Amino acid sequence: MKNKINLKELAKLLTVSSSTISKALNDSPEISTKTVERVKELAKLHNYRPNPVAVNLKSSKSGTIGVIIPNISNSFFARVLSGIEAEAQRAGLQVITYISNEKLDREKQICDMLTTGYVDGVLIAVAEETQRKKEFDHLYNLVDYGIPVVLYDRINFDIPADRIGIDDVGTFADVTKRLLAKGIKKIGIATTIHHMGVGKLRIEGYKEALPENATFYIANSARPAVLKEKTEKMLAVDKVDAVICTDYESTMQAYRTAYEYKINIPKDLKVIGFIGKELANFLTPSISYIDQFPEEMGRGAMQLLEARLNNYNKDKSNSERILKTSLVDLESTQF
Repeated sequence: MKNKINLKELAKLLTVSSSTISKALNDSPEISTKTVERVKELAKLHNYRPNPVAVNLKSSKSGTIGVIIPNISNSFFARVLSGIEAEAQRAGLQVITYISNEKLDREKQICDMLTTGYVDGVLIAVAEETQRKKEFDHLYNLVDYGIPVVLYDRINFDIPADRIGIDDVGTFADVTKRLLAKGIKKIGIATTIHHMGVGKLRIEGYKEALPENATFYIANSARPAVLKEKTEKMLAVDKVDAVICTDYESTMQAYRTAYEYKINIPKDLKVIGFIGKELANFLTPSISYIDQFPEEMGRGAMQLLEARLNNYNKDKSNSERILKTSLVDLESTQF
């Protein structure tokens, strides 16, 4: 039978977020007893209940995990998937991979299908468009239907789920401070993900580390032509001494711009990228990069989900694992 009211409508009636409703229905310790009681009373009054098919299937196991990847062309996510697969095999679980292509509608379609109870749990890196539009009801629904969810990499959302990622603010603050300690004064940042959660945090870390009243330089755009124009200004006009890149596209644009304007790396410009080691070593000069250890992230995500599957009804609190990153110094930051 179709629900008489959905999660979003409950949230609107109580003037709280969908996340609060979902947490309250799942007895999260993050929500006050009074709010939990109010939510459950209203849910009962309006005959709200999760999808009955999903509820019936909660007690049976399919032995299958759903993994939602936002961008398969990104080698980072391919390596995360490799770690997930390895850990799933060890646990005797099968993995079905879905690709959202950074699209909200596709992510909704995938989640709607998964709420039928087809999988035991879900690992997800939230799509770019989902973050931009801030529409997360389909993720709250997964949790509300009793399907364990683990967020990986992109984790700064108020969703009642386990999560694993890196300290984006701390990582970029540390890298910026490291350059400053070497006597580098004019440091810029290049990014195509400034509108996403992780991008905002990385920019925040960079700014946080700069001396008081220091000028910050930024080339930020998701549009290649605009990014190129802004990177050219930062490198050729502002003449920064170093640039820290938050993602693959901005790293490649910085390298290309330096080549076109005959800016010598590392003599005239230090570059730190956010790319995989498989590419960093083959560029000329080789590029220093921040290693996120994606295979470890994949294994950790799968471990969190496995623990949740084994104890889902006993422990309602959510776990968070923050992995340490490492700056790998190659030729582009030689002094």
